[in-house]
Amino acid sequence: MSKKKINIAIIGLGFGAEFIPIYQKHPNANMYAICQRNEQKLNEIGDAFGVENRYTDYDELLKDPNIDAVHINTPIQAHAEQSLKALRAGKHVACTVPMATTVEECRQIVEACQETGLTYMMMETVVYSREFLFVKEMYEKDELGKLQFLRGSHQQEMAGWPGYWEGLPPMHYATHCVGPVLALPKAKAEYVSCFGSGRIDENLIEKYGSPFAIETCHIKLKDSDLSAEVTRSLFNTARQYRESFDVYGSKKSFEWTLIEHEEPVIHTGETPERVSVPDYAHLLPKEIASFTTAGVYDSDDNQHLSFIQGAGHGGSHPHLVHEFLTALVEGREPYPNAKESANITCVGILAHESAMEGGKIIPLPDFTF
Repeated sequence: MSKKKINIAIIGLGFGAEFIPIYQKHPNANMYAICQRNEQKLNEIGDAFGVENRYTDYDELLKDPNIDAVHINTPIQAHAEQSLKALRAGKHVACTVPMATTVEECRQIVEACQETGLTYMMMETVVYSREFLFVKEMYEKDELGKLQFLRGSHQQEMAGWPGYWEGLPPMHYATHCVGPVLALPKAKAEYVSCFGSGRIDENLIEKYGSPFAIETCHIKLKDSDLSAEVTRSLFNTARQYRESFDVYGSKKSFEWTLIEHEEPVIHTGETPERVSVPDYAHLLPKEIASFTTAGVYDSDDNQHLSFIQGAGHGGSHPHLVHEFLTALVEGREPYPNAKESANITCVGILAHESAMEGGKIIPLPDFTF
């Protein structure tokens, strides 16, 4: 492994604090700086992890010439603006999902990467979860046979989350179910058609003008005979948290658990079998392998809300960090890169637009291919 080190700055220290010790131990990273508007919280985190360089102003951080890359973990409305500022300041970008909230913002990020030659990676947890890596391994060994259909779902109750989530169109936060159905066949979405169903509380509707309790989208994969289906719900729908994907192949199929913490099912022909999904820490440098099963938010009294509902994100965090850093060190594109991230994100944005127009077929923009 290369001994080159990348100076990393983490922006946003709620969920973002989870990544600090991973970067600190990764052989290709120097956990250089942190940024948080709340100075008290900034210093608490900085003191706890021994991070010396601290900023309350993101624009000031971007002026620091020692920073090579930023990892953005802020509210979704800030993602596009902060990513663009970083790219234009000469910094590589890793950003939590989604890439942006509009198609135009996605376009601007893709164009900024093309203009600067810098790297962008959307840190989509599901495509680095142990469940996805398990199915990916089966697929690459030809155990699934020919892929025939893929399905994803992400259902949760978001009452009690920060106010900007209230009434959010379900498909505007769809990357956790869109990501795996595109990543496994290494495909991009060509066009979408989505239906809305049901109705959320009136006081929620007024925030974004989105009435639907559930949105269900069909995705046609480009240059492929495959299609996929994804389902999202956020409010007023009875369902345990579920962040899932199913894959149907000619030889074997994989179906996610119906109830969290149960085992998934592999169908071989018509014969079902429950299977235990192994951990994939062996794919990582030994220095960060332990983070697939433990991290900052891993005790009962220290749980981030995304972890409580998100089942620890499937051990994905060290895999995400490793992919981003090795892509920078090796001078290659990470997965998902800017175009792939835009394609995944625009599926959700355009799916909601389709639902508002009664299921109209909407093509993905050319810049995402």
